[in-house]
Amino acid sequence: MILIPARIASNRFPKKVLANINGYPMVIATARAVSNIDKVAIATDSKEIVNLAKDYGFNAVMTSDTHNSGTDRINEAVEKLNLKDDEIIVNVQADEPFLESQIVKSVIKRVEKSIQNSEDLMITSCYKLISKEDASDPNYVKVITDVNGYAIYFSRSKIPFDREEHNSYFGHLGIYGFTKKSLKEFCSLPSSPLENIEKLEQLRAIYHGKKVAMIKVESKSFGIDTKEDLQKALRVFT
Repeated sequence: MILIPARIASNRFPKKVLANINGYPMVIATARAVSNIDKVAIATDSKEIVNLAKDYGFNAVMTSDTHNSGTDRINEAVEKLNLKDDEIIVNVQADEPFLESQIVKSVIKRVEKSIQNSEDLMITSCYKLISKEDASDPNYVKVITDVNGYAIYFSRSKIPFDREEHNSYFGHLGIYGFTKKSLKEFCSLPSSPLENIEKLEQLRAIYHGKKVAMIKVESKSFGIDTKEDLQKALRVFT
């Protein structure tokens, strides 16, 4: 099942999940983009979004307004939806309305593989090659991986530091795949100092020594964190 965490509050871009994307509120545009892949539900702390989702025919689950991360929010929604233990959960960020469907499918396949191989894996996510200019943008999260494709670290800073300025940089995409079991385990872990410093929830898994599998993909999509990002996205995709 695909879960989309959505909250109204946003320091950098207030009510961004309601911003107009080709005639639809952003959260609805995101839900529509992935609705042909699997069942979709929106997890939110806003009655406005619950009502909006119903208007467009999407299931929405009201959750607490005290969650520190979107993944904690979808974990509550998963419990309220009474999903089966073998359900694969994909967390798609509400601010990724242009995320390509094949990327979501690739995450699902990687989680399925981990189940078949009894792999001790907590999260599956994606990255793509990005420019030096994008790597310098703190709103664009970067990731570095080990030889086996597991994440070593995520940062808003430009990583790795390259003294000769010819290195390739990898940008993280806002999508996470779990089993119901690994989702519950992730949300039972204490919040980490790294997570709180960088404001990146996936660092909770890294800090506690858990595996995060990364898939290299090609994508034009990017998270919309600011009004400038929104204008850029509308220029690129419309």
